[in-house]
Amino acid sequence: MYRTIVVYVDGAAGQESRLRAAALLAADHGAHLIGMTATGVSWLDYAVLTGSMAAPSPLLAADFQSLRDAAQQRLAGFLQQAALLGIESPETHASDDDVAFALLLESRYADLVILSQEGDGKSEHAGLGRATHLPEYVALHGARPVLVVPTGYHDAAIPGVAVVGWDGGMQALRAIHAALPLLQQASMVQLAIINPDQHADRHGEQPGADMALYLARHGVQVEVVRERTTSTEGTALMALARDSGAGLIVAGAFGHSRYREWVLGGVTRELLARAPVPLLIAH
Repeated sequence: MYRTIVVYVDGAAGQESRLRAAALLAADHGAHLIGMTATGVSWLDYAVLTGSMAAPSPLLAADFQSLRDAAQQRLAGFLQQAALLGIESPETHASDDDVAFALLLESRYADLVILSQEGDGKSEHAGLGRATHLPEYVALHGARPVLVVPTGYHDAAIPGVAVVGWDGGMQALRAIHAALPLLQQASMVQLAIINPDQHADRHGEQPGADMALYLARHGVQVEVVRERTTSTEGTALMALARDSGAGLIVAGAFGHSRYREWVLGGVTRELLARAPVPLLIAH
């Protein structure tokens, strides 16, 4: 079970949908829900940005306080939404720091982080308290799974039916393990092996059979779906989710380091941008 869930609070359009998902999961798991936001910059960084490395002036202090005030307003809005959704005793955390760094730190003490889908990744930077590319950053740099919620999500069951991408790799294995509390609640888990011949060295004689047995021993209702297609793996997983009426996709977050920056693999990018239902990723 998930006992602590963190949902990012930025006041943007996607906040309502991810808060609905957070409320549903908190109720299902009896979890403590934390709404977290950040000013987007530390006091020292703010002084550097404004060109003032001397003792804080009253004007500089007032400007920085306005960032803190905006963060508190976002949290107040979160509490109002939480009350309407029937969330009991939500907690709020505000950080004077970069959003991505603060969220990584917060995630260490949670079981699940809930963020919003960012489409093609070209959304505008909307102020210091907000940031882009958070789902991939937190998934690739953090130790906790990330649930990425489409802006159009309303109140569908999570997971209902779940589609799990399985290629025998470590990232997929970690995602499956992180998703177990959800998979155990699913009405059915479709363990999808796309073009199994491409990873024949990772599978046994019957691709997916060993993982299906592992999941079954954890009380998961599972069926193996082996699909050969010329489409991308991401497209195939999304099509399977639509056809089965799934409420969740689970996949490993693939990335590699390029000059100290993490670069996403194509499957992860595609799912993050276009998954029609909540997507749980882990690296």
